Amino acid sequence: MSGLTDGLARIPLSIEPLTKKDFTSDQEVRWCPGCGDYSILATFQSMMATLGLRRENTVLISGIGCASRFPYYVDAYGMHSIHGRAPAIATGVALTRPDLNVWVVAGDGDALSIGGNHLIHAMRRNVNLTVMLFNNRIYGLTKGQYSPTSEPGKVTKSTPYGSLDTPFNPVSLALGAEATFVARSVDSDRTHLTDVLTAAARHRGSALVEIYQNCPIFNDDAFSTLKGPEGSLISLRHGEPIVFGGGEYCVVRGEDGDIRVQPVTEADPTRIVVHDETREDPSLAFSLSRLTEPGVMRQAPIGIFRRVQRPSYDDLTREQIDAVRAPDPAAALASVIAGTDTWEADER
Repeated sequence: MSGLTDGLARIPLSIEPLTKKDFTSDQEVRWCPGCGDYSILATFQSMMATLGLRRENTVLISGIGCASRFPYYVDAYGMHSIHGRAPAIATGVALTRPDLNVWVVAGDGDALSIGGNHLIHAMRRNVNLTVMLFNNRIYGLTKGQYSPTSEPGKVTKSTPYGSLDTPFNPVSLALGAEATFVARSVDSDRTHLTDVLTAAARHRGSALVEIYQNCPIFNDDAFSTLKGPEGSLISLRHGEPIVFGGGEYCVVRGEDGDIRVQPVTEADPTRIVVHDETREDPSLAFSLSRLTEPGVMRQAPIGIFRRVQRPSYDDLTREQIDAVRAPDPAAALASVIAGTDTWEADER
């Protein structure tokens, strides 16, 4: 079981071809005009139709926040759960139902603040689920407080003199937690987001996709400098040199071993980094994640940072249960109850 590499291998396929409409519920979508969630929802619905899965074998678990309304709008099974606890609930679903395609939908405040502990352990355990982390660098539903990804100095209702916190880099966090699939995309690039979500869905094990998402009400244009003429989205493509900005800039490895951005005209071609998302050692992927500017963003990598194979926690759990049950479940239970520190007294 743990040898399976396709995250969808055990999920029944739909008999009839599906379309985006099949994954669109009858609920009125209620987000603020201009919210990036609209684009992510439409992309997700279209992408799910291409996977060929039955709708009844798809489940979305969300926490609390604007993004957490997602299950209402997708015609599949879902649960609007507790703030920060979606990864824990989704872990239970994945453990008990290997025939389901399990998604977690969470915002940056939901997943990285009260839910941070649940998120990192789902990643560490390599549970077969996919996390869509909507990052707008603000608390939207509760009206504009700073979040764990807000930049230093951010002035909000809860930080009137500017935030003093060092923000999380969600990609770095997931890599540090040993997630086997880590990626980043943006709400405004549906083609890129589709490709990344498709790869994440097919990955067996924990997958985290951070999605830069605009909040037009409480943090409008949070990523405008990144997407603007002076900004640089550094596209990561497996097996290709990391060159961006219309071919003007590249990522190089210095003599000290660190990686940095350099104009192509000044770079030693032998030192230009060739992206390898399949490296077992996550150190290079982590270094790439650190190219993300923590303040006013003018530079950030997007794409798949890491995609490696490791037995998933739910597969291993089921294998362990099967091994214990056979061939004598009663004897196995008695052994567990007796434990390893019991003994029998010799009456003689």
